[in-house]
Amino acid sequence: MNSCKYCEEIYQKSDRTILENGLFFANYDNHPVNNGHIKLIPKRHLNSLSEFNNLELIAMRDLLIMAKELIEKVHHPHGYNIGINEGEAAGQTVFHLHIHIIPRYYGDVPNPAGGIRNIILHK
Repeated sequence: MNSCKYCEEIYQKSDRTILENGLFFANYDNHPVNNGHIKLIPKRHLNSLSEFNNLELIAMRDLLIMAKELIEKVHHPHGYNIGINEGEAAGQTVFHLHIHIIPRYYGDVPNPAGGIRNIILHK
């Protein structure tokens, strides 16, 4: 086994898993941006979105819908940011590709205009 913390979670059948299908699992983010922040993690170790096969893309979509339904039921957000940090320059710290589903709420920032475009503030 490699030293990937997500691969270890899969191998150890982590009790942190809140949703799962054949190719992905999901858990709440350890450092949530907002209440209900969920990560979708492929069970196969991948480094890049381009490595997903068609079945994984379908499984990702299906689990993303399930995760949004769970967030809606528990947290009632007003919107979402959904994203991937791919590569160190993009802020990736765990090098097993994963997808963030971040619920957004009116008033959580003074002006949400631009959404993810505000990652680099001076742009």
